[in-house]
Amino acid sequence: MSPKNTICLWYDGTALDAATFYAQTFADSAVGAVHRAPGDFPGGKQGNILTVEFTVLGIPCLGLNGGSAFKHSEAFSFQVATDSQEETDRLWNAIVGNGGQESACGWCKDKWGVSWQITPRVLVAGTTDPDPVVAKRVFDAMMTMRKIDIAAIEAARRG
Repeated sequence: MSPKNTICLWYDGTALDAATFYAQTFADSAVGAVHRAPGDFPGGKQGNILTVEFTVLGIPCLGLNGGSAFKHSEAFSFQVATDSQEETDRLWNAIVGNGGQESACGWCKDKWGVSWQITPRVLVAGTTDPDPVVAKRVFDAMMTMRKIDIAAIEAARRG
């Protein structure tokens, strides 16, 4: 049975490459069906890969090889909760080290332009702390970071 809601991500001929990378990088991720175009289309020719069904962390996605007309932006991102510095480092380094780029506050972008927030749970707990002084300290610490440093976040939370 197909899911009721699927995230469709636009690629310029690289949907299968992206889906394969995500499946190798993230738990509960896989590449599903690959569909070829039954005819020519603006981004390709009959027989080219048109769509790729895949999951990322259990979320159903469809990669559409639509051509170069549209680009990804930070207006959409996957937010990935991590439980340790090791997990944070592994995911961040996989994305950035595979042709991606760093951004600020735990955000990075993969080589296909899709934005990711690699977000330790301790960061969310700190920035939503009921004590506004604590939340501000954690928030201020986060604002100085690219990849999140859990030890620094914990230190900010403690004051």
